[in-house]
Amino acid sequence: MNTVRLTVAEAFAKYLAAQMIEINGKKEQLFGAAFAIFGHGNVTCFGQQLKNIEDKIPTWRGQNEQSMATAAIAYAKANKRQRIGIATSSIGPGATNMVTAAGIAHTNRLPLLLISGDAYVSRLPDPVLQQPENFEDPSVTCNDTFKPLTRYWDRIVSPTQLMHTLPQALDTMLDPATCGPVFIGLPQDIQGVAYDYPEVFFAEKVHRIRRPEPEMVVLEEAKAILEKAERPLIISGGGVHYSEATDELAAFAAKHNIPVVETIAGRATMLQDNPLNAGPIGVTGSDSANYMAGHADVVLAIGTRLQDFTTGSWSVFRNPDMKLISINVAKFDAVKHMSYPVLGDARTCMTKLSALLGDWRSGQEWADTAKEQADEWKALVQRRTHPQEGDLLPGTSSYAEVIGKLNVSMEPGDTVLTAAGGLPAELAMNWQNYQIGKFDIEFGFSCMGYEIAGGWGAKIANPDHDVVVLVGDGSYMIQNSDIYSSVLTGHKMIVVVCDNGGFAVINKLQNNTGNESFNNLLSDCRRPAGELARVDFAKHAEAQGAISEKLTSIDQFDAAFARAKEADRTYVIVVDIDPVSPMAWSKCDCWWEVGLPEVTRNEHTAAKVADWEEGRAHQRRGV
Repeated sequence: MNTVRLTVAEAFAKYLAAQMIEINGKKEQLFGAAFAIFGHGNVTCFGQQLKNIEDKIPTWRGQNEQSMATAAIAYAKANKRQRIGIATSSIGPGATNMVTAAGIAHTNRLPLLLISGDAYVSRLPDPVLQQPENFEDPSVTCNDTFKPLTRYWDRIVSPTQLMHTLPQALDTMLDPATCGPVFIGLPQDIQGVAYDYPEVFFAEKVHRIRRPEPEMVVLEEAKAILEKAERPLIISGGGVHYSEATDELAAFAAKHNIPVVETIAGRATMLQDNPLNAGPIGVTGSDSANYMAGHADVVLAIGTRLQDFTTGSWSVFRNPDMKLISINVAKFDAVKHMSYPVLGDARTCMTKLSALLGDWRSGQEWADTAKEQADEWKALVQRRTHPQEGDLLPGTSSYAEVIGKLNVSMEPGDTVLTAAGGLPAELAMNWQNYQIGKFDIEFGFSCMGYEIAGGWGAKIANPDHDVVVLVGDGSYMIQNSDIYSSVLTGHKMIVVVCDNGGFAVINKLQNNTGNESFNNLLSDCRRPAGELARVDFAKHAEAQGAISEKLTSIDQFDAAFARAKEADRTYVIVVDIDPVSPMAWSKCDCWWEVGLPEVTRNEHTAAKVADWEEGRAHQRRGV
């Protein structure tokens, strides 16, 4: 066997560069981007090897380890999990900064390769810089904190491990059933150790995403359940995007005349003008979709993990006899709430199930109901996105108004992206799908700070189109340094900062559950007396190299957005948002469970808690 003598760092990089993937008949690098912040734990060996393969895997320098790993996640999501981003850090705080990003990737079932430096295997120089020592177990380092939040974890303590670990790590990220983050720790002394590796280990390998086939006996049973349905409903989840099954979804729904509702991750799996699209479901959804879910007798959930914001904490299905069929590649998700599980790829399952159903169609009255309900929701969206005089505080706008303007101004191929706070609900509730995909709400982990970093990663994945980031002032303050990253690397974004003076959506929840405003809006925070200090976001973004402007009226938005589209670098638009007026917030008829006190201390709180508890009457208790 021919061998080549390489250090661990050389072998690791060489193996990554040899991995390819076939996408629509075209061969691409599987790892399309690396994000790095170097320190003593990864610069001397591994960092140099990233430079040596930058013709195949470009490396982009982040400003914060969490944000660069977040950018890698958004890169993978924009590529429908078919291409993967790498994030590498030094040891200690550089590594633990990426733990939050691991949580984002794990919760959202997205691939991410995390590589961090680690403590010396020899232990001769211990304790080394940035090494917190575990008194009971000297093998434990900061990197062990990734274990609960990764699908595969390993620490390389011998060069031979790479030949076992790397193929397993790749398979974990590429398998749609196990897809998620992988962590590999590289001890500082081991990175430079050499070994005679078989040359064949570094041969180019072309990967393809698996499409697991369902068992025919299971499909036959699902067919039998559906054929008895009088009011069937499809819930379309993010798995429909990742399976590239949006055409099959539209065809399946049309052939069998079944209305469709979308989860947050499943938004933009079906165009809004499709008469069978009944809108977004759940707490951040629409009355139309929730009405359909409440009256359905059979629900076919496709590619969704049925998060509480989708199910209204399992209260949205009000028919006690409703049967649930779940199509999913992951058994863990497919068997939830005593569903009838169909394990397999969404596209494959829909195609085969449709063939079994033949010419069977749901009744037209049910389909007509879906369109009537959706039309009412669309009229409500029109009202929300065009507030009347007196609806809002003077000089402010609503999230919905901004979203409405973006919805008609963005061009085909552009991506809209947001994550935490009030914007995910407002975007999900009010967006109209004029194109398939190109829609990213990170609402699995709901991570404040995803927005700007995610926009940078999405832009790297979509260099020929604009990425429009919607971010609240709270999330902006948590993580904004990738405005500079985008300027530094030439990845222009359009960032719309919606400033409502604090964490307004949590203030709303605080008030709605009977509590007084405290520590959420800036005006309610503990501070010195006198004028409230506010951040000038336009100047702050300009200081990072972006072009920016602060609007004094929403009437200026269209012209500002046109300037942003023409700009040669990242452009930031700041809009003041009303944080408190009732018309500033979108809402729908859906309950959501939050932790409330069993004992209350005043009548106001008691009344709020009692009102909230009334919604529990419709909650499905584990079935």
